Amino acid sequence: MVALMDTQIISFYIEETDAGERIDRYLARVTDASRSHIQNAIAQESILVNDHPVKPNYTLKCGDIITVIQSEPQPVDILPEDIPLDILYEDNDLLIVNKPKGMVVHPAPGHASGTLVNAVMYHCGQNLSGINGQLRPGIVHRIDKDTTGALVVCKNDAAHTILADLLKDHSITRRYVGIVIGHLPEEGSVDAPIGRDPKDRKKMCVTEKNSRRAVTHFKVLQSFKDYTYAEFTLETGRTHQIRVHMKHNGHPILGDTVYGPAKCPFRLEGQTLHARDIGFVHPSTGEYIEVSAPLPAYFTHLLEILSSGC
Repeated sequence: MVALMDTQIISFYIEETDAGERIDRYLARVTDASRSHIQNAIAQESILVNDHPVKPNYTLKCGDIITVIQSEPQPVDILPEDIPLDILYEDNDLLIVNKPKGMVVHPAPGHASGTLVNAVMYHCGQNLSGINGQLRPGIVHRIDKDTTGALVVCKNDAAHTILADLLKDHSITRRYVGIVIGHLPEEGSVDAPIGRDPKDRKKMCVTEKNSRRAVTHFKVLQSFKDYTYAEFTLETGRTHQIRVHMKHNGHPILGDTVYGPAKCPFRLEGQTLHARDIGFVHPSTGEYIEVSAPLPAYFTHLLEILSSGC
C-alpha cells in the first residue's frame, strides 16, 4: 500500500464518485496515512491540488488532480497476480473486463491482493495509465465489490484523460440490470441528490447536504411475484447510485444488506446488480463502441427460479 513517505510524486485524479469529499478524508481513505499526517503535509504544501496549495477542509471537485510530494524512498508493494480476466474488448489503448462478483477493483485496507488492479498489472505489465496513482493504475471508474459487469481499464494517460472527461460530461453509456424487492412502475426516473451518510461515512444516502445531483432512469424487464427485474441507465455516476436510489424509492436491490434487509434470500452474497453495457467514443479512433457483459451464472439461475413462481 502507499504511505505518504515515499520520495516521489504521486497524482490522484478525482472522479465524480469522489467529488464533494474533503481532501484529508479522501487521502486517508485511499492511502495508509493518518489524517493528522495528511493535514501536516497539506500545511507544508507537500500536497497540492491543481498545482496550488489548499486547506485540509478543501472540498474535492471532479477533475481535480491531487499531487503528493513525498520524502523518502519506499517501494509500493502492489504485485501483479496471475488472476484470470474475462476480457470483453482490448486494443492498444484500453481493455474492458467483465468483473466477477466478490472482486475488489483496487487495493485498499483489508484488500491488498486479489484485486482487479493486481490482475490487470499481470496482464498489461507496464502498459497502464498512471493518472490515478500507483494504487489505481489504469482505473477510470469503479463498480462495487459485489456488483458484476463491464469495467474499462486504460493503458495510457491519453486514453485515461479522454475517458475521464467523457465521464465528467456524462457522455458514457452505462446500463445496469438488477433485481429489486417489490414492484416498480413500468418505467421512470429517480432524480435525488446523493452524499455521504452523516451517520456512517462508508455509506451514501439521499440528502440535500453536501450532496450532488444524481439521476437514475429505470424500466421493467420482467415482473415476478415479489420482485422486479429492471434495467437502470445512469445519467450521473455517484457512489452506490443505483443502490441508494432504489432504497430511496422503497425497492432496494435484492441481496443488498447495506441498503436493504440484513438477510439475503436465495443464499445470495451481495446485491443482484450487473453492469451490462458500456459505450463511448473511442479515444483514438473517434468511433463509438459499445460492449455488453453477459449475466453471471448465479444471476441467470436466480431469474429461472423467480420465473418458476418462487
